[in-house]
Amino acid sequence: MSTGTSTSTETGQEVEFAAPRADELAALLLAKDRPARPGALAASLTFGWRAMLKIKHVPEQLFDVTAFPIMMVLMYTYLFGGALAGSVSAYIQFLLPGILVMSVVMITMYTGVSVNTDIVKGVFDRFRTLPIWRPAPMVGYLLGDVVRYLIASAVMLSVGLVIGYRPGGGVAGVLLGVALLLVFSFAFSWVWTMFGLLLRSEKSVMGVSMMVIFPLTFLSNVFVDPKTMPGWLQAFVDNNPVTHLATAVRELMAGDWPAADIAWTLGWSVALVAVFGAVTMRLYNRK
Repeated sequence: MSTGTSTSTETGQEVEFAAPRADELAALLLAKDRPARPGALAASLTFGWRAMLKIKHVPEQLFDVTAFPIMMVLMYTYLFGGALAGSVSAYIQFLLPGILVMSVVMITMYTGVSVNTDIVKGVFDRFRTLPIWRPAPMVGYLLGDVVRYLIASAVMLSVGLVIGYRPGGGVAGVLLGVALLLVFSFAFSWVWTMFGLLLRSEKSVMGVSMMVIFPLTFLSNVFVDPKTMPGWLQAFVDNNPVTHLATAVRELMAGDWPAADIAWTLGWSVALVAVFGAVTMRLYNRK
C-alpha cells in the first residue's frame, strides 16, 4: 500500500491514510463479476433504437416517408391516370403497388447518408472500441430504417385506399407484398452503407445514390407495362430487379402468387447482402 496524508476537518491535524497501488486496484476490479457481453441481436436492437431516437429528436427526418409518398401518389395518379388507363380509378390499381416500391427503394439511400454523417462526426470511432458484435452498428441502422419503410408503406396505402385503390388479395395480400418489399429494401440498403463508408461527404453519397436509383426505378414496370417499349429497353426492364419486385408486390396485393418474381426478388436480396454486406464490413473493419 502507498501512503498519503489528508487534513481532518474537525481537528485540523494531518492524518495518514493508505491508498491502494495500481496492481491492487486492478486485482479488486478483476475480482468482481463483469457484465456479460451483449449478444449480436441485443447489440443490433440497441443501435436500431438509437436510430429511432434520432428521429424523435429530429422529426423532420420523417418528411421523406410522409409528405413525399403522398405527393408521389397524387401527382402520378392524377397526371397520368386518364392518359394511360382511361381513368384515375383504373390506373391506381396498377400504379399504387409500383409507386410504393419506387418510393421505399428511393428512401433506402438515407441509410448511407446516416452512416457517412456519423463517420464525419467521429461517432464510428467510438463504436469500434466497444466490446460488441462488429456488424451491430450497421445492422442497427438498417433495422431503424425498416421502421421508416413501414411508415412510408402505411402512408401510401392509406392515400391509395382513399382515392380508390382496392387490393384483391385483401389484408393478407397487402401484408405479404409489404413484407417482400421490406426484405428487398433491407438488402438493398447494404449498397448505400458501402457508399457511406467509401465517400467523403453525405452529398456525394446522395449524388451517387440518385445515379443508381433513378435508372432502376424509372426504367421498370412501375408506371407502365413494358410491352410497348423498344426491344432493347424492354430487355433491360424485364431483367431489372425493381421490375421483379414491383410485379411480385402488385400480384400479391391482387391476390395472386407470382412464384417466379418472388424467387427473383429473394434471390436478388440474398445476392445484395452477400456481396455488399461483405464489402461493407471489410471497409468498416479497415476504416
